[in-house]
Amino acid sequence: MLLRHTPEAMTERTALTVNPAKTCQHVGAMYAALGIHNCLPHSHGSQGCCAYHRSALTRHYKDPIMATTSSFTEGASVFGGQANLVESINNIFTIYGPEVIAVNTTCLSEVIGDDLPQIINKARADGKIPPGKTVIHANTPSFKGSHVTGFANMTSAMVQYFSENTGKKLHQVNIIPGYVEPSDMAEIRRIAVALGVKSVLFPDTSGVVNAPLDGKFHLYPKGGATKEEIKNAGDSFFTLALGRTASLSAAKLLDTKCKVPFECLDLPIGLRATDTFVDQLRKTAGVSVPESIMTERGQVVDVITDMHQYFYGKKAALIGDPDQLIPLTQFLTDLDMDVRCIITGTPAGPKFVRRIRELVGENTVVKDGLGVDMFQFHQLVKNEQPDLLFGNTYVKYIARDEDIPLIRMGFPIYDRVGHQYFPITGYRGALRLLEKILNALLDKQDRDAPEESFELVM
Repeated sequence: MLLRHTPEAMTERTALTVNPAKTCQHVGAMYAALGIHNCLPHSHGSQGCCAYHRSALTRHYKDPIMATTSSFTEGASVFGGQANLVESINNIFTIYGPEVIAVNTTCLSEVIGDDLPQIINKARADGKIPPGKTVIHANTPSFKGSHVTGFANMTSAMVQYFSENTGKKLHQVNIIPGYVEPSDMAEIRRIAVALGVKSVLFPDTSGVVNAPLDGKFHLYPKGGATKEEIKNAGDSFFTLALGRTASLSAAKLLDTKCKVPFECLDLPIGLRATDTFVDQLRKTAGVSVPESIMTERGQVVDVITDMHQYFYGKKAALIGDPDQLIPLTQFLTDLDMDVRCIITGTPAGPKFVRRIRELVGENTVVKDGLGVDMFQFHQLVKNEQPDLLFGNTYVKYIARDEDIPLIRMGFPIYDRVGHQYFPITGYRGALRLLEKILNALLDKQDRDAPEESFELVM
């Protein structure tokens, strides 16, 4: 009801954010940690922080997300959380027996100034970390960045703690998939396998947050990149980083630490971005693109050609993560749709804005940063009157208020299933996106059509 009072007239706000268009770094760090095999994420802060991170991911994936916490009380909040973390590490290894504990900091521990490397070293010196086990950490205060940068920080921590250059080059390519769904990670790996390219994909949440229900509880599902695989990433001959915001920092660190060269590409969402990904894999590994992949591409082109009249000229408004927004914008413009506004709450910087401008020109509204919010997005929707909205579950309120179809993508999606099982990356993902867009447009067309125009065949 309150949304109906959102004014069309826009004013600059510097000291107020209404419904931020992002969530905490800790959520992304916890999600990345789940992409390590036999890893237990640990939140170094209060119980409430950990409960929020777990509930956000549990509601998104409809699967119980396992994580632990340092359980700060008033004493730890004043004097620091070293004793809490050392005791937590001891309890976790003793009771739950993971291979890896991935610690992410919270606002509280960051403000206090807890020195995580020193605390981890003390726990090791005190015999709290069993031989062969590992504790890694990432600094993820939520007063900086977003869930995407939290994911990036934890992915970089994997490189920092695990990856090694032994001097023996392995004929394999590292793929850092970025902040995408487990279904997308599985699709990216499937494409590499189809091309005959041996790859190390990390983090890899496929088989973890979308594991099958077999009647038994698995604290550590079968999926996830193993410590050995991430260690061997330092001996790979090349790295493909998918998405600048979520993957570039880890690729750079691999280059600096282990001398593994890299290329940063857009996430393979849509036709052209997938073409670029497949072509880069082909050139990097010196392989040919198989007929099966070419068939998938041809099917995407076929649907675009057959249904072009329904895409042409339709206006769209996008809100989400920067790494997803760039290839999605490219895909929509390739469909001859008119992208009117692009919003992200993640600080993506001038390179993001410049890249979007190359795709849509100067007339489209492009905003990024921590001050960007849903209220502002709603105002832009009122002004631009798009035919389609793209965003997470929170956008459904705007979609209902303005009577505009919504394509759900990004994080979080609380009110639908499928995102964890059906990819939007690759050519198969492009087909799914095309179907979702067409269904949304044609359902509204049918719903609003007068009786004399309500046709059996579109």
